Amino acid sequence: QVQLVESGGGLVQAGGSLRLSCAASGRSFSNYALAWGRQAPGKAREFVAGISASGNIRYYADGVKGRFTISRNSAKDTVYLAINNLKPEDTAVYYCAADTRLSRTPALYTYWGQGTQVTVSS
Repeated sequence: QVQLVESGGGLVQAGGSLRLSCAASGRSFSNYALAWGRQAPGKAREFVAGISASGNIRYYADGVKGRFTISRNSAKDTVYLAINNLKPEDTAVYYCAADTRLSRTPALYTYWGQGTQVTVSS
């Protein structure tokens, strides 16, 4: 059974940092693109960042460039999202996702985790 399990969320003050992790199991994801999306209350899920299977290509949403960094450890089937200078508008449930192709479109990802809550206080 394929599972993506996120961790590392929490409550932080604006300007703080977090590092989210997502561990994949049930199959090897070394040939899969991995990504992070987020969903705030009342809003649609949006793409945040993605990384290719090789790790050589990274995509970021415009609003997070320079503050978010995606990385992966293919040997551990794990993807990370380092978030700096957190803002209240970053408050959302953060999900990791996997698919054979790297995309900025959340609907194109086959596998999704259950999410981890990030709350940023002002």
